[in-house]
Amino acid sequence: MKKLYVLGSLLLLAITSNAQISNYEELAKKNAETTNVDTVAWVHAGTLTLGVNQGLLHNWAAGGELASMTLNGQFNGSLTRYNRRSIWTNNLDAAYGLFYAYSNSFVPRKTDDRIDLTSKYGYRLSDSGNFYMTALFNARSQFTKAYDYDVPGWDSLPTSNFLSPLYITIAPGIEYRKGSQLTVFFSPAAARFTFVGSDYTSRQAAGAFGVDSGKTMRFELGAYLSARYTKDFSEQIAFKSRLDLYSNYLAKNSVSEGVVVREDNPGNIDILFDNFISFKFYKYFSLNIGVVAIYDNDVPYNSTYTDGSGNLVAKNEPTRGLGWWQIKQTLNFGFNYKF
Repeated sequence: MKKLYVLGSLLLLAITSNAQISNYEELAKKNAETTNVDTVAWVHAGTLTLGVNQGLLHNWAAGGELASMTLNGQFNGSLTRYNRRSIWTNNLDAAYGLFYAYSNSFVPRKTDDRIDLTSKYGYRLSDSGNFYMTALFNARSQFTKAYDYDVPGWDSLPTSNFLSPLYITIAPGIEYRKGSQLTVFFSPAAARFTFVGSDYTSRQAAGAFGVDSGKTMRFELGAYLSARYTKDFSEQIAFKSRLDLYSNYLAKNSVSEGVVVREDNPGNIDILFDNFISFKFYKYFSLNIGVVAIYDNDVPYNSTYTDGSGNLVAKNEPTRGLGWWQIKQTLNFGFNYKF
């Protein structure tokens, strides 16, 4: 009887302790949204979105693509370690999308492709302040090969590939942090590395992605600012925004055989402005809208291409007036799982 009593007491203690730990982590997560908590806990969050669009036409008077399907997915996740005055945050944003159409024999074409990982470790400068001494690591790339579908023979001329290019930023700096909703990080000495295969850079005298022709790596040193804002306006509406600015102190014109093939200077600031809003319906469905704008002097816009006869042909692109800006806009309705 005594053994059963002891066993029952231990089981009750284990259940109570587990409930206390769970409640403690939930409380830490809630408090961390708006304040800088002084606690020891792991906090995680994430959203997985999957979408499918499909269409079929037969003898349709208005015309259109006879059969088509679009598949896309997006993951946004974070893992944070709170340890008294120190904080270690990790954010992963990943997206991928494919379009299939009858007119091109259902050969898949990409509509989205992104890998973006940021890891930061910071130490709060005062017991109740909002400023942290922080070290940042960021890596950006893509999953698969990319093509310019306007160019004849595009399937034999990929413009980029997995880890090519790969952008890596390593930066010490200071961060203003108001809970997990608002963070502003600034570094006056941020090192950036661009890695890309020589088969992409050797195609033209100007190289590719800022890497000189025939080379595989470029080093930059400059000022870097990264601001993030997240807000759950309700259980159904969530918003995320990010702004990155980078100025390369070492930027200068690239010259090949005495000719300037790429103009550059520290005033050509790289810009990444990313916005995402989600409207949740029922329990597992949502409408998601995303807009990403990128300006990078190392990725010029070419409004023409050379055909098989060597003639310059203007691209038939409705947004060519945006020039060197890289714009991605997505609207997706589909499955949404938040954890």
